[in-house]
Amino acid sequence: MNVEPLLVYISEYVTLTEDEKTFLKSHLTSRKYLKGQYILQQGDVSKTECFIISGCTKMFFVDDDGQEHIINFSIKNWWTSDLGSFISQTPSNFNVQCLEDTEIIQFHFNTIEMLFEKIPKLERVFRKIIEKALVASQNRIVRNFSMSAKERYLVFKQSYPEIEQRIPQYMVASYLGITKEFLSKIKSQISLEH
Repeated sequence: MNVEPLLVYISEYVTLTEDEKTFLKSHLTSRKYLKGQYILQQGDVSKTECFIISGCTKMFFVDDDGQEHIINFSIKNWWTSDLGSFISQTPSNFNVQCLEDTEIIQFHFNTIEMLFEKIPKLERVFRKIIEKALVASQNRIVRNFSMSAKERYLVFKQSYPEIEQRIPQYMVASYLGITKEFLSKIKSQISLEH
């Protein structure tokens, strides 16, 4: 199991002793998914919080009309899961699906409190993860209310250049809350301006 990227990530927030690293490693699992496989499905309870070692995922929900709405994408060194479902252990409103072959490290709900007790520093790490997720979510809400589709696309392109190159345009459009045809018009307009 390749936990080195996770340990590097954790070291940005706290310093673990060798004993703490060994203990942590012994309570993690890794899993590989193929492109198209689901890490979590709408209606299931999220039992794990997942750190991505490689690959790319999308988190989305399907509305009553069968329309897919993408909430976010996650790539290497990012986290994915339905945090609300994980924390409350209630059915998820979201799906998490792999857009590429993806390898993750899993923190299991039934061991996370024990990890916090044995390695209290980990609580700080998870607090930081939740803070970042909350800020990103709030910023996205503000953008959706205050920016045009073109402005939202430019922010997405600037913020996540690596992701845009790896996913189909209809998914970018879904994330932005527009049709793929409208996204094509926006991109044509931008290319004419440059």
